[in-house]
Amino acid sequence: QVQLVESGGGLVQPGGSLRLSCAASEGTLGALHIGWFRQAPGKEREGISSISSTSDNTYYEDSVKGRFTISRDNAKNTVFLQMNSLKPEDTAVYYCAAGPSSIATLRPMVPLFYDTWGQGTQVTVSS
Repeated sequence: QVQLVESGGGLVQPGGSLRLSCAASEGTLGALHIGWFRQAPGKEREGISSISSTSDNTYYEDSVKGRFTISRDNAKNTVFLQMNSLKPEDTAVYYCAAGPSSIATLRPMVPLFYDTWGQGTQVTVSS
């Protein structure tokens, strides 16, 4: 059973950048589909990006397209989320999650299909 640990969150000014990491503290990520989700206070958890096990397919929610980039380094057992041009509305707790590779053929931005979650990392965008 893989265990996930997110890092890289923090406080950043609008227009700034952060790079989140999702590392496996146990197990390997190589065969898994990985997603990034976020949850703001009082809102439901939403999928913002995901990547297939081979990196052949990436997915982005409309509000982050062109600003966020997901990538993975299976040799380092880590998935990254580069976030540029951050906005106050990006403020949330960000979670990474892992699921079977078949997620790529289903609905890769739906939390229901993921079975392993990290503890989350806070991202705050404020001046």
